[in-house]
Amino acid sequence: QVQLVESGGGLVQPGGSLSLSCAASGSILQAHGMGWYRQSPGNERELVALITPESTTTYADSVKGRFTISRDNAKNTVYLQMNNLKPEDTAVYYCNARATTTQYRTLNFWGQGTQVTVSS
Repeated sequence: QVQLVESGGGLVQPGGSLSLSCAASGSILQAHGMGWYRQSPGNERELVALITPESTTTYADSVKGRFTISRDNAKNTVYLQMNNLKPEDTAVYYCNARATTTQYRTLNFWGQGTQVTVSS
């Protein structure tokens, strides 16, 4: 199986910065698109940012210019740098990876989620 282990997150004041990381490990042959989603209470999970192995990126309009997604293909790790955070960014952030396993199955995998709280 493939595991996604997230780190980072926490409590930050409005205007502050946080960094998230997510490492894929286990029976992984190749990681394809990787990304971050978030979910706040009462809302559906929404896309934050995506990145391809070639580092082509996609961002939600609400985070453009403030968040930066990047990845290290050698480490199967994706990062999210979040600057100028706003209270509305408060949510549980989930890492996602589409990956081919050593059994040649291509599946979507999710991390366990990490809480980001923006509050004064």
